Amino acid sequence: MTPLFFYLKENIMSKSAIYTVNNTPQSVADGGTINLGTVIRKFGQCLNLAGTGVQLLGPGYYSINASVTVEPTTAAEVTLTAYKDGVIIPGATATDVSADANDPVNLSITSLVRKFCPCADGIESISFQLAGAAASVTNIAVVIEKI
Repeated sequence: MTPLFFYLKENIMSKSAIYTVNNTPQSVADGGTINLGTVIRKFGQCLNLAGTGVQLLGPGYYSINASVTVEPTTAAEVTLTAYKDGVIIPGATATDVSADANDPVNLSITSLVRKFCPCADGIESISFQLAGAAASVTNIAVVIEKI
């Protein structure tokens, strides 16, 4: 078990930031989760890229900014949604209409979330899902900052 002073010193009082990018085209099914790619910049101890999400490791407020370029396989309304531990973050959605198949659509999200628990088993994760149509995600850039 990690002592409480670890959370006070390293996670609660420290600012952190992470910047992830995936500009390799990826096929995402309708309702699928987008792969965030690799870490370009990282500072602090409170954020970590794990799988298809960014883990929030310390309590506090986190600012989320995401920019995504998608090319739906059919003309469709496409929606990008941010999730915290599988639950939609209120207001963290962006929708646009692709007039033709493979017509690029740019979607952006800005949001603020709060993590309460400083305990080791209280890790929460931010992820992004695409809905409306299957698509090729040609770019996703995500910046999350503990403020």
